[in-house]
Amino acid sequence: MERIDEDIRSGNFCRAYLLYGEETYLIRQYKNKLIEALRAPGDVMNAAFYEGKNIDPAEVIDLAETLPFFAERRLIVIEDSGMFKNACEEMAAYMKRIAETTCFLFVEKEVDGRSKMYKAVRSAGRAVEFKRLQEKKLEQWVLKCMKREKKAIARPVVQLLLEKTGNDMENIASELEKLFCYTMGREEIREEDVEAVCVQQTTGKVFAMVDCIAEKKQRQALGLYYDLLALREPPGRILYLIARQFHLLLLVKELASQGYGDRDIAEKAGLKGREFVVRKNLAQARRFTASQLREAVEGCVQMEEDVKTGKLMDKMAVELLIVKYSS
Repeated sequence: MERIDEDIRSGNFCRAYLLYGEETYLIRQYKNKLIEALRAPGDVMNAAFYEGKNIDPAEVIDLAETLPFFAERRLIVIEDSGMFKNACEEMAAYMKRIAETTCFLFVEKEVDGRSKMYKAVRSAGRAVEFKRLQEKKLEQWVLKCMKREKKAIARPVVQLLLEKTGNDMENIASELEKLFCYTMGREEIREEDVEAVCVQQTTGKVFAMVDCIAEKKQRQALGLYYDLLALREPPGRILYLIARQFHLLLLVKELASQGYGDRDIAEKAGLKGREFVVRKNLAQARRFTASQLREAVEGCVQMEEDVKTGKLMDKMAVELLIVKYSS
């Protein structure tokens, strides 16, 4: 990302850029930044946009070889082409001899780093993967958004927000807009504002459900389950998420008992850079003994097997699981 920013500041652009990865919010931001920088304002003659897997490479190459009309360069934007997953020999070969007056911008969901196309674009320019931001960077970004809107927020409230939204910047941005509107005319955003406005993601509801199970609040646990069903969340996915949560609790509990700190636990549990998630799960894990968590994990596996073999309906299986461990 820093290199793209430097290219835009200096005006020294590569022949080709590839943007890909999980963080769609940042990909969209940088796609728009590059388009704005590479195309003169109002110029519709020298920018071409392609999307989908049925793009004709020969047509694109012919256009790339055409001189721009009264402009410094021609911009060709290609999205979700599949060229970086499936072989595209013609385009891969052309990346080695792109016309000096042409710049390519590829935006892809699926990229194979071993493909000829990926290697060719990386040699011709920049291939940038946009991963999910780690905890500290997400907090910094939220605070930056707050500063831009002239809002104040305490760090624990930022962490509460991230617990509700997860680490998807698209979702966080949407919830921030709602918070800004809700607190219009007031400078500080407080905990009660986040609780009132921000929608808890499915994983957050499952976390709350496991909390209720730990506290033997059976009615509340079942209520959360029925809420998820009302939101058309498949029972099979809910069962999978409950099993995953119990497994995560067992893992962090065992790692903590071995003396590992939050950062090391995050690394070993596949939560790198998300220490706040580790702390949250450790607090929940303390409500269970290790043997209770092992039994719950085994119970989830058995329920999944019973559903797959037709012994139980998936909706009933989740209900039985909640009742069993919250009794």
